[in-house]
Amino acid sequence: METTDVLIVGAGPTGLALGIDLARRGVAAQLVERADALFPGSRGKGIQPRTQEVFDDLGVIDAVLASSGPYPDRMVWRDGERVGEESMFERFEPDAGTPYPAPRMIPQWRTQEILYARLTELGGKVAFGREVTGLTQDADGVDVAFADGTTVRARYVVGADGGRSGIRRALGVGMTGETVDPAPFVVADLRLRGLDRVYWHAFPAADGSILGLCPLDGTEEFQLAARLPEGSEPDVSPDGVRELVARYTHLAAEDVTEVRWASEFRPRAALADRFRVGRVFLAGDAAHVHSPAGGQGLNTSVQDAYNLGWKLAAVLNGAPETLLETYEEERRANAAAVLELSTGVHRGEVQRGRATVQLGVGYRDSSLSAETRTDPGPVRAGDRAPDAEVSGDAEVSGGRLFDLFRGPHWTLLGATAPPRAGVRTLPSAPESYGPGVFLIRPDGYVGWAGETATEDLAAYLDGVGIR
Repeated sequence: METTDVLIVGAGPTGLALGIDLARRGVAAQLVERADALFPGSRGKGIQPRTQEVFDDLGVIDAVLASSGPYPDRMVWRDGERVGEESMFERFEPDAGTPYPAPRMIPQWRTQEILYARLTELGGKVAFGREVTGLTQDADGVDVAFADGTTVRARYVVGADGGRSGIRRALGVGMTGETVDPAPFVVADLRLRGLDRVYWHAFPAADGSILGLCPLDGTEEFQLAARLPEGSEPDVSPDGVRELVARYTHLAAEDVTEVRWASEFRPRAALADRFRVGRVFLAGDAAHVHSPAGGQGLNTSVQDAYNLGWKLAAVLNGAPETLLETYEEERRANAAAVLELSTGVHRGEVQRGRATVQLGVGYRDSSLSAETRTDPGPVRAGDRAPDAEVSGDAEVSGGRLFDLFRGPHWTLLGATAPPRAGVRTLPSAPESYGPGVFLIRPDGYVGWAGETATEDLAAYLDGVGIR
C-alpha cells in the first residue's frame, strides 16, 4: 500500500494552495484530482487584497498580477443604448500597511495554472483521473480507496473536492444552509464581437433578470453571468448561450464567435457542520458554499488552505496534536461570517468594497491568540499583521515588513535575538503597530503580543511546537 503524510483530494485553488504550502515546508503530500485536467472555466475570477498577500507569500503574486487587471466599471444598457456608468466598488483609501489595495480580476482557470506551475516548481505534482470511492480511519492514519482499486494510507487527509464533496459525504458531515436566490443562473466563457473591453456590460430586463458580459484580462474572452427568470430551465449548450446573448443584448447570436465553457447553478449559502473528523479535514467549497457575489468563495477557500498548511506541517514535525483543533475553531467561524457577507452582497444589502476585501478577517477570539498587554494598541493578537516600511535590518535591507514575513517561518517583532530556531526577528515593531512585542504566525496573523519577551512567550512557543 502506498503511504504519504498528507493526501489532498481536489486540485482546485484550495488543494493547489495547500499543496504549495506543504511542499515548501518539506512535507510529503500527494494531490489527487478526479477530473482528467484542471478546471477549465473562469468561475471564481476575483482575487481580494488579502488573498494577494497570501499569493505573495506563496511565491505566485508576480504571475497573478501580470495575468490580471482591475475590476472595470459597469456600463448599463437598455434597448441597445448606454444609459449609465457606475463603479462596482465602494472607493476607499488603503493605508500604508496594505501593499495590494484593490481586488484583481483573473479567470479561475488561469489562477489554477499559476498555482499548478508553482507546485511543480517546488517538486509537487497532481495525479489526475483518480477518484476517491471511500475512506476509513483509525488512531494512526486514514486508508483512502480509489476507483482503480488502489489504496493510499495517509497520516492526514484534506477534502478540497468542491461543493459536492465525496470526502464530506464519506465522513457523514452535513451542510446547513439556505437558497440565496430562487432564480437559475448561467455562467459561461465566450468570445464575441461588438462590445468594448473597457466596461463590465450589464443588460437588465424588465422582469428582474439580467445578463452581464465582463472582459477577462489577459485573454480574448468575456465571462457571461446571467440571472434568468424564476422557473426557467437554462440551456447551456453553445447555441443556448448564443440565444441568451441575442435575447438580452443588442448583439446577434452569430456575434458570439466561440463558447469555451458554460455551466448553470442556483446560488446557495451552506456551511459544513464540521470542518474536521479525526484525521480528515474539509476545506474550500467542501466546507462552505457561497453565492459568487462579492468574490468571496475562492478567497475564503485559499485562506482555509493557508491556515491549515502550517499547522499540519508543525504537527507532523512534533508540535502538539491540539494545534490542529484550531483549524476548525478559526476557519469555521470566519466562513460563517463570510457566507453572511456574500449573501448580503447578492441581495444588495452590502456594497462591494471595504467589507469584501477580507483585510479585516482575523482570529481575536481564537484559543491560539494570546494578548497579554494591559493596554493594547491598534494591532492585537489575532489580527492580520499589516505591512510597513522597516529600517536597515540585515534580513530585509531596509525593505518592507512583508519581505521579512515571506516564507514558512514565525517572526518576532521587538527582539534583538531569535528566541528559538525557526523564528526571525526585528529589533522593534513598526510604530503603526503600537507598543509591544509581536509574534507573527506563518500565515501572517499575530499569535502572541506582550509588553516584553517574557516567560509567557516561551510557553506560547512551546505550545505551537517551536522548541
